[in-house]
Amino acid sequence: MHRSKNLSHTETPPIDAQRHPLLSDNDINTILVNGAQMSLSKLKRARSFNARIYYYAEIGVYLEVSLSRGAGITDETREQLQEIHKEATHVHMNANKRLALKS
Repeated sequence: MHRSKNLSHTETPPIDAQRHPLLSDNDINTILVNGAQMSLSKLKRARSFNARIYYYAEIGVYLEVSLSRGAGITDETREQLQEIHKEATHVHMNANKRLALKS
């Protein structure tokens, strides 16, 4: 039998500089902001409390992910996500107020 790998030799993982990730830092920033903006649009169109809370939570997740250090997420992206989250909070709370007034 012939083994293709020597068991006593361990391969070292490539260093980060040699890796070629599919996404660049700019791509992840764009994905986070665009995802949060889509969730905000859906939140604005949502007709039920459950739908609103779902989209509001999605925006919260995008904001939470942006707080990861070392992931290539820029301060500008964090600021944009904070503004989107702030707007989403107002939209969600105003919809809740309107719902309470109807009751």
